[in-house]
Amino acid sequence: MSAPLPLPPLVDHHCHGVARHDLAPDAFAAYLSESDAPPAPGTTFFDTQLGFAVRRWCPPLLDLEPHCPPEDYLRRRRELGAAEVNRRLLGSTGIADYVVDTGLTDGLLAPHELAAAGAGAACHEIVRLEWLAERIADRSGSRAAFLDALADAVEKAAGTAVGFKSVAAYRFGLDLPPEPPREAEVRAAADRWLGTRAPGGRLTDPVLLRHLLWSAVHTGRPIQLHTGFGDPDLSLHRCDPLLLTDFVRAVRPTGCTLVLLHGYPYHRGAAYLANVFPHVYADVGLNLSHVGASAEAVLSETLELTPFGKLLFSTDAHGLPERYVVGVELFRQALTRLLTGWVREDAWSSGDAERVAELIGAGNARRVYGLAVRTPVHDHRGFP
Repeated sequence: MSAPLPLPPLVDHHCHGVARHDLAPDAFAAYLSESDAPPAPGTTFFDTQLGFAVRRWCPPLLDLEPHCPPEDYLRRRRELGAAEVNRRLLGSTGIADYVVDTGLTDGLLAPHELAAAGAGAACHEIVRLEWLAERIADRSGSRAAFLDALADAVEKAAGTAVGFKSVAAYRFGLDLPPEPPREAEVRAAADRWLGTRAPGGRLTDPVLLRHLLWSAVHTGRPIQLHTGFGDPDLSLHRCDPLLLTDFVRAVRPTGCTLVLLHGYPYHRGAAYLANVFPHVYADVGLNLSHVGASAEAVLSETLELTPFGKLLFSTDAHGLPERYVVGVELFRQALTRLLTGWVREDAWSSGDAERVAELIGAGNARRVYGLAVRTPVHDHRGFP
């Protein structure tokens, strides 16, 4: 390819808010890992692929040299303050649209604040189903009131949000019966849960998790499903996206779009489901950030089977604006190396490579979530 691939204004189709206040070193480092335990003795969570990627791509945006020591980076971060760090880092990414999961909120920028910090990008909401049910349970005095309010809330959310998300993988696992639960099952499960739940308690009942999923299916809005790795709350072997196969089949007649998030180390299974089922899409977000320098290999494996019109870019950034920078840069680097290599080998044409880059980076997400094409609000960096 004679010229670099242009990077489109990106749509980050799955992400979260970032911290609005300055972070202590330990709090910052905790966002570099999915673990809830301290790092190995004599190390920090900077000693990970994600930590090294932060030190490679973020220091120049704060007037430091790449790969500077963590202490220097954190010192400079404190000098600038959270607002300026957020402005610099988010404004550098070329993200034009944030599709924000609002199920994580504590101390984080709201979607409109995130978009404003990102040089005037647009923001769109994804409603987390389990969070919605838990908030309603906190204020419901009876099972009937809970189920009625939940039905109303799902319907209302479908009118304002661009989609829903389920973390059933965390709360139970993906090996749920695929069919909708019967009304009597739902009533009995709600009585059970509400009767034993303390205020703020999490929803883990498999019947109610299925009820939530099917309530969202019937709205017709896209549903994001966590699959693959995450923090220690989940059991990884029960988060394989292939466990969703019967559910995927059951949903197919409704036309509801299912977006399989992450998937690692089962990302090839997610690619298979996206390949054979018309309503299933796959995501590359969290995987690339956490595998860091191996991002090209993981993206290549995902592209083995995923149709190019069914793979979506995201960062799954949470807490740190650095995770937006790293998510974008690792995606840019990995996609560039893969596509330029395939063009050089004459396996692909340069025009096809540019078209696929646009589809994965933005076009597929705009189609899935019904987002308008926007004129870039700030300069974005092209592929190197």
